[in-house]
Amino acid sequence: MSTFGNSLADGAGMFWETLWALILGFTLSGAVQAFVSRAQMQRSLGDDRPRTIAKASFFGTVSSSCSYAAAALAKTLFARGANFTAAQAFMFASTNLVVELGIVLWLLIGWEFAAAEFVGGAIMIVLVRLVLPRVVSDGEATRVRDALNAPAAGHEGAHDHHGTPTEDSVPWRTRIRTLGGWADASAYTISDLTMLRRELVIGFVVAGFADTAVPIGFWKSLFITGHGFWSTLENVVLGPFLAIISFVCSIGNVPLAASLWSAGITFGGVVAFIFADLITLPLLIIYRNYYGTRLTLKLLAAYWATMSVAGLATEYLFKATRIAPNASTSGHGKVGRDVFGWNYTTVLDVIALVAFAALYWLYRNRERFGAGAGYAKDPVCGMQVETHHAPATSVVDSQRHYFCSDHCQHKFDTAPNRYAASAVETVHAQPAPHGANDATIDPVCGMTVAADDHRHDATLAATTYRFCSERCQHAFLGNPEAYLVSRRRG
Repeated sequence: MSTFGNSLADGAGMFWETLWALILGFTLSGAVQAFVSRAQMQRSLGDDRPRTIAKASFFGTVSSSCSYAAAALAKTLFARGANFTAAQAFMFASTNLVVELGIVLWLLIGWEFAAAEFVGGAIMIVLVRLVLPRVVSDGEATRVRDALNAPAAGHEGAHDHHGTPTEDSVPWRTRIRTLGGWADASAYTISDLTMLRRELVIGFVVAGFADTAVPIGFWKSLFITGHGFWSTLENVVLGPFLAIISFVCSIGNVPLAASLWSAGITFGGVVAFIFADLITLPLLIIYRNYYGTRLTLKLLAAYWATMSVAGLATEYLFKATRIAPNASTSGHGKVGRDVFGWNYTTVLDVIALVAFAALYWLYRNRERFGAGAGYAKDPVCGMQVETHHAPATSVVDSQRHYFCSDHCQHKFDTAPNRYAASAVETVHAQPAPHGANDATIDPVCGMTVAADDHRHDATLAATTYRFCSERCQHAFLGNPEAYLVSRRRG
C-alpha cells in the first residue's frame, strides 16, 4: 500500500479504536448540558475567589468540549456579569477537563496522558487564577464588558433581546426521568458531533499522515530530545506553537498528539500541545473580535506561558511519583494499526453504535416527547443552543436565528440565504391561527392566550402567533418548524 493509503488507514484505525469512547463521551456531555442550568452558571461566577473558580471549573467540565463554543460561552458569561478570570477558567475546564478527551487520550496514548489531562488541567486553572488578575486589570475588564454590551449594527448578542434569564420551569431531577429530557440530551449529543465533525476528520487524517508520511527525523530536528531538563523545556514551549499553526482544536488534536508521542517528543511537550487547543490561530482571531487586539496579545502570552508551565510541572510531578511514561519511537508509523478484527474494540464499537442509533431515534422524535422548548439549532454548525443563553443572534426576514458563537454568526451574516433556507422551508405552509378577535392557542405550550394580550406576539410569513410568555416566544422563534409540524399533526 502507498504512503498515502497507509496514512489514511492509520487515521481510520485511530478513529475505529476511539469510536466507542467518542460516543460515550458525547452522550455524557449531552446529558449534563441538558440538565445543568446555564442561569445557575451565570449567577455563580461573579468573582475570582477560589470557591468561584472551582465552580467555574465544574461548570466547564460538564459543558461542550468544542473550543469555539467554550470561548463563545465564556464571553457571554463575562458580558452578563461573570468575573473575567472565572469566565476564562470555565473555558479552560470546558476543553481540558472533559470525559471524552480523557477516554480518547487513554485509548490512543495511555492512561498516563488521561491522568495528565486532569492533573495538568487543574494546575493550569490555578495558574490562570494567579496570572490573569495581574494581566487584566478591573478597569480593562470593565471597558471590554461595556464594549461587548454596546449595541452593534447588523447583529445582536444574546443579552440584547433575552432579558434576564429564567430558571428551567421543570427541575432537572424531574426532567432526567422523562423521555423529553433525554430527547433534549440526545439533541445536544447529535449537535455536538455535527459541530465537531470537521475537527475530528481533520484531526484523524492529519494524525495519520504525521505518523506515517512524516519522517521521524523531521520531528527530532524540531523537538530536541536527550538533553534532560532543557529538552523538556524546549518541548513544552514549542508544543503550543505547533498547536497554533496546526489549526486543529478541541478533541481533534488528540490523534496528532498520539503521533507526536510516537515520534519521541517528551511527555511534557505532548501535554502542553494538548492544552494549547485554546490558542489555535482561528481562536486567536475570535478573541481579537471579542476583546480587542491589545487584550488578545496579553491573553496569548499568558495562556502560552500557562500551558507550557503546566506541561513542565505535570511531567516532573509524574516523574517524582514514578508514573511518567518513557518516550519511545518504536511505535512511530504504527499508530492505528492492527485494531480491526473481532476484538474488544469491535464489540464496544458495535454496542456504542446501537446506543447511538437509539439516541438518534430520540433526537428525530423529540417533538413527540415534548422536547425542544427553549432550544434552537445553530444553522451554521448544527449545535443545539439554548435561546435564553445564545451568545449571538441575527434576524433575517423577521426570523430570528440563534448561534453558538460569533464565529458562526459571522459566517451566517456573510451568506444568510445559504443557511436560512432550511430553517424556514415549511413555515409558509402553516395555516393561519385563529382570527385576531378570538382567543389563541400558544403553539409551544398549548395554553390559551387572550385576544387582547399582544405582549408576546410574533409574525412569520404574514401570520401572527400569540404566546403566553417571552420564554415560549423565544422557543418558537428558535425552531418554528418543530411547533408548526406539531400543530399540523394535532
